[in-house]
Amino acid sequence: MRTTLTIDDDLAGILKHQAREMGKPLKEIVNTALRRGLVDNLGENTQPISVRPHDFGASRPGLDLGRLNQFVDELEVEDYLRKAHQDDTTRR
Repeated sequence: MRTTLTIDDDLAGILKHQAREMGKPLKEIVNTALRRGLVDNLGENTQPISVRPHDFGASRPGLDLGRLNQFVDELEVEDYLRKAHQDDTTRR
């Protein structure tokens, strides 16, 4: 599953350092840390989590509900580029 997650700067630094040291992708390091944290907090004998799908019904043509995160990412990039361009023009 793809999601956006905001991580405190100090934790992000630790995770990135560990990923470099272990030669593993950041995604793998984060998933491992989350799994360990969940086991520590919930215990190993917890029931597996069950996910039930939800049918959102018909959507607008051309709108893929399964790719909304990608759409949000694209909007964030566009906003960042717009702001960066505005900063460049105000510096001149």
